[in-house]
Amino acid sequence: MQSSSDNQSLCGIREAFTGDELNALCKRIIASGILGRSKHYSALLEYIVKCSVAGKTPKEIELAVEVLNRGENFDASIDSTVRVYVHQLRKKLDSYYKSYELDAAYRIVIPKGQYTIAAEKRKAYIFATSQESVRGFAPGLSNKLLVTAVVLLLVNLIYMISSNQDNSLQASQVVAEHPVWNRILQDDQPILLVVGDYYIFGELNANGNIARMVREFNVNSRNDLEDLQFTDFERAENYLDLDLSYMPEGSAFALARIVPILEESGKSVNITMMSDLTTADIRENHIVYIGYISALEKLTDMAFAGSGLQIGRSYDELLNTKTEEYYTSDAGLPEEGEPFKDYGMFSTFRASIDTQVVLISGMRDAGLMHTAQALSDSVALDDLIVSIDNDTDEALASFEALFEVFGVDRLNFDANIVYAELLDASQIWTAPQPLQLN
Repeated sequence: MQSSSDNQSLCGIREAFTGDELNALCKRIIASGILGRSKHYSALLEYIVKCSVAGKTPKEIELAVEVLNRGENFDASIDSTVRVYVHQLRKKLDSYYKSYELDAAYRIVIPKGQYTIAAEKRKAYIFATSQESVRGFAPGLSNKLLVTAVVLLLVNLIYMISSNQDNSLQASQVVAEHPVWNRILQDDQPILLVVGDYYIFGELNANGNIARMVREFNVNSRNDLEDLQFTDFERAENYLDLDLSYMPEGSAFALARIVPILEESGKSVNITMMSDLTTADIRENHIVYIGYISALEKLTDMAFAGSGLQIGRSYDELLNTKTEEYYTSDAGLPEEGEPFKDYGMFSTFRASIDTQVVLISGMRDAGLMHTAQALSDSVALDDLIVSIDNDTDEALASFEALFEVFGVDRLNFDANIVYAELLDASQIWTAPQPLQLN
């Protein structure tokens, strides 16, 4: 709902723009690139502008079918796609006017709760500044000039502060309403944030003291350690459970990026380590995984069952099963000051009728950090959707992407999408039995 003060600044679109002016403005907005690469935002803006010029207010079903390519059986009561796209378009128009057409008398807006264009007068800031308060401040300046300078400084300061606050407050809100996230944030199902961790145990010396801590890929829990002790007694008799685990440094960066988005749902968001994840957790919660590909453990079979990717000779390598191309990270032991290449992987798919899995992972820190960064940026999310060339509900429910990330000294500087495909979701439950869960 628009507030009364907002309504006072809105006026009929025809009072501010002719049809030709409105169409020209629409082209300038699209040409600016502010709408991102997704074809839907441009098409949505053009359609709404066309309706406004014709004096028509489109219905939600019309936007769904004619612009967003939804089927004739589209049900607005259970599908929020149109509302999400219009909300994001509204924000993108706000962003446009922060960088372009700063001297325009009117700007176009999409009033909340509506699917039409309105014109809004640009706000003017007026300050009553006492001449006495500035008299003597700079004797060489006239009072009028000084007052003008103070007013301009105040206007710029207020604009900068309000813009920064708006950006920080709106960023997670806009991303949370993106179709990629909308599937797990807009229902009543709880969210479980799973952090990929590595189980470590102690090795005793001849005196029975802990000499070092050990990490083995085949020992990921206390039960695994017990199994090792029973099957390889001579080797494992000096191993001791320390009840310890660790997680990569990149996970902290990723958590800081993703948690604010999840909190926008207003739902319960719990957190657990991968080593503590159970079958019941997967069945009863949406799962959001953050960590290395090598720490996927219980989710590994599900993640790669319908995938076009396959783990290679190590967890630092993936194979494109269609092209037989290898994607190999060399970020494991980078030399100081030397560039390296890493890979980040995003995947999402249904774990059950009611729950969805979202994987934000990487071979190493740089790949993980970039994937989290991309999933927390609305423009990067648009690029992700464009890369799969299919943004239907079915496609967004099951797809994967691989980012090639370039960096120096453990920091990522540049990245691009090198692989993006739909998942064969039907294979998730027809694949070989997954690893035994707790």
